Parts: sequence; C-alpha cells; structure tokens
Amino acid sequence: MINKFIEYVGGIGSFGTISACLFMSVFTGALIWAWRQKKSFLNEMSAMPLDDGAEVAHVAPRTPKGAN
Repeated sequence: MINKFIEYVGGIGSFGTISACLFMSVFTGALIWAWRQKKSFLNEMSAMPLDDGAEVAHVAPRTPKGAN
C-alpha cells in the first residue's frame, strides 16, 4: 500500500534532504544560541530544577499604598 502511494506522489524523494537540512539548521542555531549565553545565566538556569524556592518564601509580600 505504501509503495503504491509513493509511486503516485511525485517529488517525495526531496523531503528527506529538506528535513535533514532543516534539522541541521535548527540544531546549529540552538548551539550558537547556547554558546552566546552568559555564564551567570547558564548557571542560574542549571540550578533551577534543584531550587526549592526557599528564597522567595522569606520575602515579605508588598502591600499597596494606602492600604494601612
């Protein structure tokens, strides 16, 4: 069944090449983006899954002006 479908669809051979080029361009773009990031940002993001949010719990909530 798939062979019959491929016979009737013209130009399907170029989809493999197009998808490989698209994958390589996205992968290269992601590598360049990651390489250009600041070290402090990367360290902060890498520690985020281990962060339990303890710093945020110690911050006092803000009260609107005139609420006193």
